[in-house]
Amino acid sequence: MSIQTIVSPSGDELVVMSRQEYEDLIDSRNHAAALRGVAAGSMPTLSDTEMDAFLAAPTPLAFWRRRCSLTQAALARSVGISQAYLAQIETGRRIGDVGLYARLARRLAVRIEDLVAEELDGNDEAAGGGPSGQDLMSVSCPER
Repeated sequence: MSIQTIVSPSGDELVVMSRQEYEDLIDSRNHAAALRGVAAGSMPTLSDTEMDAFLAAPTPLAFWRRRCSLTQAALARSVGISQAYLAQIETGRRIGDVGLYARLARRLAVRIEDLVAEELDGNDEAAGGGPSGQDLMSVSCPER
C-alpha cells in the first residue's frame, strides 16, 4: 500500500492513495458492516438451499423474483413492462435501462446491484452471477 499524506493550501491534511486501494478500503468497510448486521440479526442471510438456487438461476433477477414468489407476469405488470420483455431480461437476452432496474429493485426490496450479474475482473473466483461478501445478504420480500 502506498499512501501519502499531504497538506492542502488551506491547511487540511489529505490522504492520497490509488483508486484500487481506495476501492479495497471501501469494500473492507462494507464487508465489516455486513458482518456486524448478520451478527446482530438485523440482516438475514440466504439459506444453503437459497444459495444453491441463486447459483443455479440464469440471472440474479430470476432468483430474486422466484424467492419473492412472483410470476413473471405479476412482476412485469407491477413495473410496467411485458412478461415477454421480463423473460428476455431474466435469460440475459436483453438488458433493461437503469430506471427499469430501479423499479424492479424497489418491487423486490433489493439493491439494483443485487439484480445484475457481476462482471469478471480476473480476480473473481465465481462466475458472473456468483455472489460476493455483501451480496450474500438479503432482505425480506415485500408483501404482494
